[in-house]
Amino acid sequence: MWHRAYTLYLPPIPIVSTNIVIIPTYNEKENIELIIKAVFSQKVAFDILIVDDSSPDGTADIVRKLQSSYPGRLHLEVRQGKQGLGTAYIHGFKWAIAQAL
Repeated sequence: MWHRAYTLYLPPIPIVSTNIVIIPTYNEKENIELIIKAVFSQKVAFDILIVDDSSPDGTADIVRKLQSSYPGRLHLEVRQGKQGLGTAYIHGFKWAIAQAL
């Protein structure tokens, strides 16, 4: 009895990898541009989400200016008042999950 060999062809499944760096900030105007440039200079492509707690020093304004240099890759969420580091990360995680849906 002869058996035929069958080859099952399955189209390749595209692998989509989304990498995001969440950076909570409060009064980081002296550092924020250097941090952003350092992340974007890595070999792996990352998006960056800055979660700023309404820094009075203008951190968010610097990020807004840099957004034109990194269109679609540098994101900014400004929260009202100083709400803390932990809640900034939670905000960032929720934001990233919502973007993926």
